[in-house]
Amino acid sequence: MQRASRLKRELSLLTTEPPPGITCWQNENQLDNLRAQILGGADTPYEKGIFNLEIVVPERYPFEPPKIRFLTPIYHPNIDSAGRICLDILKLPPKGAWRPALNISTLLTSIQLLMAEPNPDDPLMADISSEYKYNKQLFLRNAKEWTEKYASQ
Repeated sequence: MQRASRLKRELSLLTTEPPPGITCWQNENQLDNLRAQILGGADTPYEKGIFNLEIVVPERYPFEPPKIRFLTPIYHPNIDSAGRICLDILKLPPKGAWRPALNISTLLTSIQLLMAEPNPDDPLMADISSEYKYNKQLFLRNAKEWTEKYASQ
């Protein structure tokens, strides 16, 4: 019960006061299956891109973090080809930093921030990470190409 009422509250907040560049909604009227869109930030290689994400809310939410993955392919050191995201707040302690005080809006905002500021020291994609570190121009060009190919409407 607690999970359902909290999710309803979070979704209504995401609808009435969404974070800039982020939308989130229920997928097929299922409360535990959500979809989100993140707009690529200005002055990033993802600019003008619209990235779709899937959010699966576990039974134990908020004591367990939602599973979030990109449905839109993205060229990023912290996001793999299956759309999985390497971000500490998406994992439970001791390895992660998830806390029940966090919410879906916070997670989506953090993912948006990660898109703008990759963390090459904790990569899921080692090759993209070293490209980001040692050949930034090539990384930016590849990320921009992927955005144009997969995330433009």
